[in-house]
Parts: sequence; C-alpha cells; structure tokens
Amino acid sequence: MKKMCAWNRNRWIDVIIFGVLFVVYTIIMFRLFYNQTFGNDQFYPSDMKAYILEMQGLNTKYSFPYPIFFKLGALFHIFIQSPELCIALAACVLNSLGLIFLKYYLDKSVTRVAQALAGENSAESLGNWDKKRLYMGLLTSGVSIAMFFVSMLFLPNDMFLPGLRFKYMGVFTPNPYHNATYQVSRPFAIVCFFLFADILGEYEQKSDYKKFTLFGLFLLLLTMTKPSFTFVLVAVAGIIMAWRLIVGRFKNFLPALRLGLFFVPTFCALLYQFFGVFGPVEEGERGIGIGFALVWKEYSGNIVFSILLAMACPLFVLLFHLKDLKKSSLYLFSWQIYLMGLAQVLLLYEKGFRIYDMNFCWGYMYGILFAFIGVLVVLLRDTYEAKVNKWLLSVQWLSFLAHVVMGVWYFKGIFMGNLYY
Repeated sequence: MKKMCAWNRNRWIDVIIFGVLFVVYTIIMFRLFYNQTFGNDQFYPSDMKAYILEMQGLNTKYSFPYPIFFKLGALFHIFIQSPELCIALAACVLNSLGLIFLKYYLDKSVTRVAQALAGENSAESLGNWDKKRLYMGLLTSGVSIAMFFVSMLFLPNDMFLPGLRFKYMGVFTPNPYHNATYQVSRPFAIVCFFLFADILGEYEQKSDYKKFTLFGLFLLLLTMTKPSFTFVLVAVAGIIMAWRLIVGRFKNFLPALRLGLFFVPTFCALLYQFFGVFGPVEEGERGIGIGFALVWKEYSGNIVFSILLAMACPLFVLLFHLKDLKKSSLYLFSWQIYLMGLAQVLLLYEKGFRIYDMNFCWGYMYGILFAFIGVLVVLLRDTYEAKVNKWLLSVQWLSFLAHVVMGVWYFKGIFMGNLYY
C-alpha cells in the first residue's frame, strides 16, 4: 500500500510539473503564432496570411488540399470574430498536442524498459522503478519540452561556416517555427511513428486490429493536415514490408495484406492531393521532378556540412549505439525514416513556380525530428538502466543539450522578429 501511495504521489508530481511546463510553452507559442498572424511579414515571415484566406474559403495562389488545420480554425471562427486569432489558436492547439503525445510515448518507452528489467529480476527492478519513477518522469517532461526547441547547430551573430550562407536554409531544423502546417501536423506524425514502430515488430505474428485502426486513423489525419511525413513513412513502410515478403518467400503475405488495407484511405487522400497540388494547369508546369540536390545546392554550398550541423547529436550517439540498430526496432525505424527523408530531399523537387520553396525539405525535417526522438529513447533507456559509463552517457546528453541551447537561441531570434533563415 505504501509503495502504491508513493507511486501515485510521484505520478501526480510529474503530471503537475509537466502541466506547468506545458502551459508556459503553449503561451509562448501562442504569442509567436499571434505575432505571425497579426504582425508584419517583414518581421514575422510565414504563410499565415495565406492560411487565413484558405480558412475563409478565399482564393490564394497556393493549393492546400489538406483541410484539418483550416477547418479547426473555421470552427473557432464560429465563436470568435477575428480570423487571425482563430488561425493562431488552431495552430497553438495542434502544436501543443504534439507535446502531450511525445511525453506519453517517452514515458511509455521508459516503462517498457522497467518492465523488461522486472522480467529479469522482478523484486529488485520493481523496487528501483518505484524509486526512479519521479526522476524519470521529470526527465521525460524536460526532454519532451526540449525536443520542441532543438535546432541545427550554428554560429551566433550571423557568422557563417564555410559553404553556408544561412543558419536555417540549406541546413534545416526539426522545429521550423515559421511553418505552421509542419507544426500542426506533428502530433499526428508522432503517434504514427511510435504506433508503426510497434506494429513492425508484431504484425507478422498477430494482427492487432485495434492498433491497426488507430494507426490508419492517425495516418489519415496526418495526411489531411500536411502530407509531407506521409510520403516518408509510406515509402519506408512499403520497402520494409516488401523486403520481408521477399525474405519470407511470401509466406507472410496475408499479414502484410491485412496491414496494407489500413493504408488505403490514406492512399486515396494522397491521390486527391496529388492532383490538387501537382496536376496540370494552364499557367505553367507542375509536377515532381528528379535531380540530385538540384534545389538544395541553391541554399548550401556544402551539403555534407549542412547534414552534420543538423544531425550532430544523432550521428554522435549512433557511434555508441550501432548494436541497437539490431536490438531496437524503434531506433532502427527512426534512422530508416531519416534516410528516406534525406533521399527524398536530395532526389526530388517540385516543378513550376514553387521549385525554390523546396517543399520536399519538410519530409527531411521530419526525418531529423525522429532521428532525435530515437536518440531520446535510447538515452532515456541508458539513463534508467545505469549500465553504461556515466561520463560517456553525460557526453551524449550534452550533445543533445547543445542542439537545445542553439534552438532556444534560434527561437528567441524568431520570437523577437528576426528572419528565420
């Protein structure tokens, strides 16, 4: 009974502290979205003005065949007169929802580690879990907030490294604060990532239709909010499932088919979106082109260096966790997502007047995001297990902290009205 009371007390302390951090973060982000909708584009450049027109059903020069963000804004518009305020609220609500989902799944990953150790030594491990519950809960709360501030590494005061002309453009970040559609689709992307990583480990042995249905629903929500991550996830899923079919000599065909059926609604949505965005028009060429770094090299004279600045922490942590690529399906999946995002931004581009918008970079930034989330999962596990060298673990956490510090500096500039690039 005493252990149960202690566990409940620790849980509530964690919930309260995370709640405070969540409220503070939400207020800060609402202020940024508010500035982007009401402010001058010279100081707060974004696509918010186009989003407001789309929400109102007015004509824009862009095509947005993914309506969830705009419909949520329209729902607020029933009760709130200002369309600018409605879009800012919709962006804030969906963006902050991603923080809740990330906290939930990071807590779940730590709990799984505790349960696995409990299977090895139940009395000792469960006792340790009671003692570490609060500590690990506070840690997951902190890193969840920190993850939403992580950015690429850069030099302050507009000092640029060789081959680079911008902090962000050509390097990229998992937190592009100027693009609301990326941020509002992130909660659905986080759920899809963790759910499908789970599904990959079991769909050939059993069909968990509840989990399949939840994944299919969130994948459709993701696609109808912004399909950039869908392109990456579906490509990775297709390659993995096809490879397993070949290796298994198609003995696992029926499990793959059953899982594949839950992708069908999303494929229909993607087909509709493709013709809306890339279909032929009278005023010029549209479509998807292929060319190696055709657009990326316009923003970066050193793409390898750009990759290193964006991915310094995940690459550094990978050096010490190469074996985890075989042991952890989630960690492997995070790198598969990253590599697919990298391949797409290197090889694909959007034809027509939006070529230099570099819209395939959004999938790449999702790849960076989930590479960092994969890092958090393995570092949280190592921290809980306490089996690795403490100095080595500390250095890995410091590499993550470096991206957080740079991210806070980057966010501060944008929050104060500086240009994002």
